[in-house]
Amino acid sequence: MAGNDPLANALSGLDNAEGVGHLDHTVQPASNEIGSVLEVFYDRGYIDGFEFVDDGKAGQFEVELKGAINECGAVKPRYSTGADDFERWEKRYLPARDYGALVVTTSRGVMSHYEARERGVGGQIIAYVY
Repeated sequence: MAGNDPLANALSGLDNAEGVGHLDHTVQPASNEIGSVLEVFYDRGYIDGFEFVDDGKAGQFEVELKGAINECGAVKPRYSTGADDFERWEKRYLPARDYGALVVTTSRGVMSHYEARERGVGGQIIAYVY
């Protein structure tokens, strides 16, 4: 895959695998950031699970798909936003209110924008899924 953004490459690969109906997809190289985004996807019900596999290099994630992702992608540039400002970004990246999720990196870790709003923390929007 071309490009220098592992997160964008990983999400693009997931999106493509879902689009052609695959039930699993391998994301490599693995990183903490990609793992955190996959965790949010799992928590929100977009994937069935994922597992880190040590391949002796950077490692990889084996992701179990379930056909729930219509579209996902990385957000660039990474916009900083406050806890009360997510609606603006929902309108920009998600097709409808309460449909899909933004992935936000905060001082308390990576979480969905729903959780960030609930906790009253802002951060940087790094990805979206619906």
